Amino acid sequence: MHVKGIMFSVLLAGVLAAGSVAPALGAQMEAQLNPSADASDFQMIYQRTVFIEYPVGSALSQTYEGAAWRLAGDAGLEDPAVQALQQSLNDKIHSDGSTASLSDLAVEYSVQMTGRELNTSFDLRVVITGQIVNYVITQDQVRTLVDLGWRGMSSDIPVVIDGVDVNIPLNMLQTQEPTIHGIVAGTEAGDILSLPLINADFILEQPMTNWHFLFDPTGINVHASEYGMSKELAGQVLSSWTMGESSIREGIQVEREWEASVTGASHPDLPGDVSFDIRAVQSSDQGNLYIIGFGALDTLEGVEIAGVTAQAPEGFGTTSTGDFPVFIIYGMAGLAAAGGGLFFVFSNRALKKEKQGQQGIDPKDLVGHQTSSASGGYQTNRGEAQLRDASDYQQTRSYYEQTDTATESATESRAADSMAAEQEQETNSQHEANAGTDAGMGTPAMYESACSCIMSAEMHSECDCQMQGSCLCDASCQCATGTCQAHVSSL
Repeated sequence: MHVKGIMFSVLLAGVLAAGSVAPALGAQMEAQLNPSADASDFQMIYQRTVFIEYPVGSALSQTYEGAAWRLAGDAGLEDPAVQALQQSLNDKIHSDGSTASLSDLAVEYSVQMTGRELNTSFDLRVVITGQIVNYVITQDQVRTLVDLGWRGMSSDIPVVIDGVDVNIPLNMLQTQEPTIHGIVAGTEAGDILSLPLINADFILEQPMTNWHFLFDPTGINVHASEYGMSKELAGQVLSSWTMGESSIREGIQVEREWEASVTGASHPDLPGDVSFDIRAVQSSDQGNLYIIGFGALDTLEGVEIAGVTAQAPEGFGTTSTGDFPVFIIYGMAGLAAAGGGLFFVFSNRALKKEKQGQQGIDPKDLVGHQTSSASGGYQTNRGEAQLRDASDYQQTRSYYEQTDTATESATESRAADSMAAEQEQETNSQHEANAGTDAGMGTPAMYESACSCIMSAEMHSECDCQMQGSCLCDASCQCATGTCQAHVSSL
């Protein structure tokens, strides 16, 4: 029990710790393409968290515990840094083989430092918005080819906005935390902090065929205002591709993590007893791409494209990835129905094979015996059923019956004596009845109107003239007087 308590405490602490740390999401792409337009909107979000971990009570712990600051800002194409970033992103896109470009770029950024007893964290976030242009490769009356090779929106240049490099974390530390920058520069930890934040290469490396595909035949009715489209386009389908989930298609999506240690022995500017770890965490990338129309994936000169039509091809009966045919769905439903039918058939046959009719003891082999007795002038009708054949009595006797050998012997002896006396009295009564009849007395006088053990003929009892353990004869039975009287005297 003690071990279980410890395990529960550890699990609870882990849950609380996990819930207290916000996830550091990686690159997140949102793009909505209209093949009939010259430009479409997009948004890219880049996030990462950098931890500086140190021992409790160390110089860094005492310096940064409780410290906090936050920087935030935005800029458009009027800022030279944003212009340089747009050019850098386009160069990267074109090097990937795409003919598309980005325009009207705008950048928002935020950096937040939080000092704690165990670590200090830097939460980095950059949001880039703008438009994608030149994504239509060719278009005719049937199909439009759309370029999808622009997804790897990455840049490795410094992007200094308001004096803060929002792309290279190490440069940001140089202006905001020069002490830490001086310690990690030139080390493995410095290399980790030099990794550009604006990086979406993984989104491009994940083939579109691995993304989860859906299309909505009525989606245009819902999203028409969002795309600024007229009612004439109602009825077109909306195709969507998403990535970032762990699945058979994409594999297991895990967060990316980089870690390095810094010690005084490896750095000349640090005392020998000073050491800390640098850890950068970034969750798996995510992407959502929407195209107006039905999109079929293909490649053109090594670049992924989508052939977009206004309607889904005839006979296309799926709204999910995998081209799962409709006939397979109905086939599976038919198999399930057939399986249910077979189950009922075999169950019915098994039921018919079971033995029918009366089971157990046949009611005709049972005989009723009275178990109650009269109290004063009151008689109750209580009894029990027993087998006519006494040979099976040991198998059917009451559980509560006395099993003592001496008691059973005495009971059997009294029963034998009683039966002998009854037989003798019955014989005498029969002689008397015969004598009365021979004397010409008409209806025998020994048929008295009542037997004292039965007070009224209204009880509708069965006639038991032999009085076998029950006093059930009444005036309507016309039983022999001697038999009744003998039993009355014995009660």
